[in-house]
Amino acid sequence: MSHPSPLVSLTWTDHVTGRQGHLVVDRLVRGVCSGGLRMREGCTLDEVAGLARGMSMKEALHYNPEGRYVPLGGAKGGIDCDPRDPEAYGVLVRYLRAMRPYVEHMWTTGEDLGLTQDLVDRAAAEAGLVSSVQAVYPLLDDETAARERLADAFAVEVDGIGLDELVGGCGVAESVLAALDRAGVRHEGTRVAVQGLGTMGGATARFLSRAGLRIVAVADIKGTIAHPEGLDVEALLAARDAFGTVDRAALRPGDLELSGDAWLSADVEVLVPAAVSYAVDPANQALIRARWIVEAANMPVLPEAEELLRARGITVLPDVVVNSGTNAWWWWTLFGDIGADADEAFAYTRRSMRALVDRMLTRAEADGTTPRAAAHAIVADRLPEIADRFGWYAP
Repeated sequence: MSHPSPLVSLTWTDHVTGRQGHLVVDRLVRGVCSGGLRMREGCTLDEVAGLARGMSMKEALHYNPEGRYVPLGGAKGGIDCDPRDPEAYGVLVRYLRAMRPYVEHMWTTGEDLGLTQDLVDRAAAEAGLVSSVQAVYPLLDDETAARERLADAFAVEVDGIGLDELVGGCGVAESVLAALDRAGVRHEGTRVAVQGLGTMGGATARFLSRAGLRIVAVADIKGTIAHPEGLDVEALLAARDAFGTVDRAALRPGDLELSGDAWLSADVEVLVPAAVSYAVDPANQALIRARWIVEAANMPVLPEAEELLRARGITVLPDVVVNSGTNAWWWWTLFGDIGADADEAFAYTRRSMRALVDRMLTRAEADGTTPRAAAHAIVADRLPEIADRFGWYAP
């Protein structure tokens, strides 16, 4: 699928630190686009552009002509700064001040890699913004009720973890279960390795563990924690810091501490990269023994690596489908397709994700292509339909 140039592509330089930030608006629907803001050292404009294209796809994939939520266009923001840097918060506030016209009128954003929603909200308020998603307010039937519903949903906790953190992992886990079910593989005892125990990876590990799968390896910035009989996922989640790093004092006797890349070669059926982009490359893909790689992170498998994996019979379930649940949940809630209720959110997420994964895998089989190519084909069918109904740019 060829990519037209984005509508907006810009790079900002912070006048205080000299650090740079980027914004790419890939497309608009009804004048509005959606995509998170990430902060990591080394973040580039190309990376942000790729993520913005992915957001256009994620939005289009969840298009439901009967739903209240109308998919938005795709966008992404990125700041080249280590989020642990003492100057990071100041850079974030100044970036949002500089991007204020976009956030006010067209770009709805929220937490992504390196940032929490609480931090984005605090910085947005300091930058003079009403909300990080205020651009969508004019599209709502009842803005006050919608904002209350979203605020109530963000206040919901399940076993000590916020609903907003859990829905994405619920969607990833359902993608895994849908693939296993199609292949006739039992959930019970199926082994999984997860890279990253932050918001997405942690929630995915919890849902898969509760579905009967065995999480045998998890990796964080300090290395890989492994146990062939399965890790105590809840204990590891409880021992995380704000960046998803596990306190090693919480490990049980028998838990192994291995190298940082040991998760790649774990003896598992399912591999879930849920941390950084570009984690699987043409060289290290040779270490992978899993049957499925399920992309909870954005762009973790390089295209050249995916070709080599496919040749070895390993299926990659792509990020644009797998990790789209969080984004969709925001909008399902705000537009009123679901209420501020965990059970309703999980049921709606599971139903939507399973339908999407099934459609993608059916298309891949029919076309003789990869799941990613099938997802692109579904998007290519839907984008003109959305544009015909709602126009290319503005209402």
